[in-house]
Amino acid sequence: MNARKWVGLCAIIALVAIVVPGTRYIFNDRKAPESEVRNFSAHQEKTLKVKTLNKDMDATALLCTTECSKEFRKLMNSDTKKGVMKAQSDKVAHLMNMHKHMVYISWINGNRSVDRGALPDKTAAQYVEEAKAKVKASQPYHSKPFMSETGSRYMVLGVPSGKNNGIGVVGVINQDIVMQVERHQKRNLRLVPYPAEGNYRVESVEPNTNRETTVRDGEDNGNASHYHVKDVVVHFQDKLTNQQLEQIKQKINAEKIQRVGDTYVFRSKNMDADRMVHYFQKSWKTEYVEPHYLYLTNETAASDNTADIITPNDALYSQYQWNLPSIETEKGWGLSKGNDKVIVAILDTGVQADHPDLKGKLLNGTNIVDTNAAPNDDVGHGTHVAGIIGATVNNGEGVAGISWYNKIMPVKVLDSSGAGSTYSVAQGIIWATDHGAKVINMSLGNYAQAEFLHDAIKYAYDHDVVMVAASGNDNTDRPGYPAAYPEVFAVAATDASKNKASFSNFGDYIDVAAPGDSIASTYPGSQYAALSGTSMASPHVAALAGLIRSINPDLNNEEVMDIMRKSAIDLGNKGKDNYFGYGLIDVDKALKAASNYTTALQNFPSQTERRLEAISRRYSAGS
Repeated sequence: MNARKWVGLCAIIALVAIVVPGTRYIFNDRKAPESEVRNFSAHQEKTLKVKTLNKDMDATALLCTTECSKEFRKLMNSDTKKGVMKAQSDKVAHLMNMHKHMVYISWINGNRSVDRGALPDKTAAQYVEEAKAKVKASQPYHSKPFMSETGSRYMVLGVPSGKNNGIGVVGVINQDIVMQVERHQKRNLRLVPYPAEGNYRVESVEPNTNRETTVRDGEDNGNASHYHVKDVVVHFQDKLTNQQLEQIKQKINAEKIQRVGDTYVFRSKNMDADRMVHYFQKSWKTEYVEPHYLYLTNETAASDNTADIITPNDALYSQYQWNLPSIETEKGWGLSKGNDKVIVAILDTGVQADHPDLKGKLLNGTNIVDTNAAPNDDVGHGTHVAGIIGATVNNGEGVAGISWYNKIMPVKVLDSSGAGSTYSVAQGIIWATDHGAKVINMSLGNYAQAEFLHDAIKYAYDHDVVMVAASGNDNTDRPGYPAAYPEVFAVAATDASKNKASFSNFGDYIDVAAPGDSIASTYPGSQYAALSGTSMASPHVAALAGLIRSINPDLNNEEVMDIMRKSAIDLGNKGKDNYFGYGLIDVDKALKAASNYTTALQNFPSQTERRLEAISRRYSAGS
């Protein structure tokens, strides 16, 4: 088999577990036959994705409005004594400094006002005058969104005190976050070709064949594998000498070399991946040679014994966070709220370090993409995942995370385009493991298997880490990696009706399902956004793993995974099925099982058995 065909076979399609569509499952019957799911047309898939995109944009705009209204109410003060205006001016300045998207605020008290910021244009000025008149009459005001001449999106909000005293707040809110979500989702839902940077090449094959095809638009990405055009990953049988390494540098005209153990990532100035694969296979003794694949984006301990349901006071919880009650989180909190000694690592785009709803929850972490920089989020995906896991609970702000106390370790392995190489993801897994992570969330993926990545996963598994990954968002049964590796706990997505999310991948490797449809969470800029995808489902499970390891630290990683399977609520066909795995996670049942766990669970395959089954399937497929 020539090198090009080898690459094609290894690289059958790359997508991801990102943020992906999440409307209701298109079939009324959750037991729709597999053939019906597979034959869902590309046009129907795209229609659902566009609906999901629009829904997430609308929900994000509502989150923005709700949060701003709450902040404006804090400013209201009917006191008209001397010095109050100066105090209110300081409060307005502080609020605008904390929330940069509030570009203009007017605190109104009868005929007096405190005004800060600048109006972006005449349209904003017109809406502000209307809003002030309404507020003085004790009526709320909400303008329609409008675009400024500079291309930014704004809306004007007026919030009266509700006491018919002429007191209220008017603000101009920058809602570029809605357009950021639009761009993010178009890319991550594959409505546009992605990735589209010059560092990467798209090698395309038809499904289940090695016949090459061409990627013309976003929909074709479902049948494409992405990798660095001039990179190759090589695991040598024997340790290289300095002389041998220099020989390789000269032969391939190396521009950059990275190393993890006995595995090297070589980047050539002028030799493409196919030629380098052929060179290393022919000239060196290797364990494996493969392209440098990309993985793309697809959130003090306490415990009490009460069984009472805990409903947090976070501002957006009751109205927007359907996901936590649906998996019995409120009941589960009566058993465990987490433990700050149990670390959950997030391999993603980084996390906003100073988001007010993540205050005190983040460890320093690391940036694999740029070792000289902090793991800050330049995409939005990682911050959203972090909030699902650990946004501060019961602080009256924003959203509630699943864990109250577990610490979050941000490990930036995806760059500003939302893509990361095999090297960065593998290095991130090893780094997180070596720095104390007990759970690792990977809301990312690719349809190509990479031995380099699998080596890192086996390293983490052998060090007792629970690894959780999103299955992907193409409504396909093609196994996505790292989710389909036997050491990893694979997660599918459900909607608010506990149906299969229309986009969610499926297959016999799925362990459980979790909420993934229009999930409200933290977002860069100290804001909040609603996103959909198996990327959103995965952190629900990672957070549960963190709670389980908090309530019973003696459990090993395999026992934690078995508890999550056994305690899941069965959906779809009776027993384990390809769409929900063992079912929808149940936080309360899982924590009860963990607290009483004494012996190995029965009727669930061990990790060794799962490994052997996976090897058998791969062998059968290749024979």
